[in-house]
Amino acid sequence: MTTPKLWPATLHSGEVAVRPLAMRDGMAWATARRRSAAWLAPWDATVPPGGDARPATFAALVRRQRRAARRGTTLPFAVDVDGRFAGQVTVSNIVRGSAMFASVGYWIDVSFAGRGVMPRAVALVIDHCFAAGLHRIEVSIRPENANSLRIVEKLEIGQVGYSPRYLHIDGEWRDHMNFAITREEWPPGGLIGRVESHQSH
Repeated sequence: MTTPKLWPATLHSGEVAVRPLAMRDGMAWATARRRSAAWLAPWDATVPPGGDARPATFAALVRRQRRAARRGTTLPFAVDVDGRFAGQVTVSNIVRGSAMFASVGYWIDVSFAGRGVMPRAVALVIDHCFAAGLHRIEVSIRPENANSLRIVEKLEIGQVGYSPRYLHIDGEWRDHMNFAITREEWPPGGLIGRVESHQSH
C-alpha cells in the first residue's frame, strides 16, 4: 500500500471534512472567531511579554502557516461541516528523525459545538498523521477545559503527564495535562472508526 503524503490532504467522515486552511476562509473564519470570542477566550493561546507577535490579519496567518506547511513543520487544517467552515485542527511542532512526533491543537465555532464534529476531525487528522509515517501524536489540554478533555476521552488517548505553566493562555502561564498516542496504540480501524462506533450507539 502506498504511504500517503503528509501535506496537502483532504479528509472526510460523513458531513465533516478536514482540508487545508485557505485565503477564501477569511470571512467565515472572522465570523466564527467573533461569534465564539467569549467561549474561546479561556483556552486561546496568547503572546507572553517578549514573545513573537501573532499575525495581524487572517491573510498573514495563512501565509505564515503555508510557509510552515511547506517546511513540513505544521499542517494547518480547516474543518467544514456540510461545506460550512466550523473551526481548525492544527498539527504543529512536527519533528522528524528519530522522534517522528507532532502536537495537535483545535478549536470549533460555538455554533457547531456539541455535535460530535471535533472528535471526528481530530480523529481524521491523527489517523492521517500515522498513515503518513509519524509515530507519536501529543495533545495538551488545560485541566479546566472539560469540552476538550471529552475529545481525548472519546478517542481513548491516555494521559502521559502534567506540565505546570506549560503554555501562555488567556494572558497567563497555564498548567496543562499531556495526552499522547503512538502508532503501536493506533486501533486497526483508526481513531475515526472508534469515534464513529461510539456515535452510532
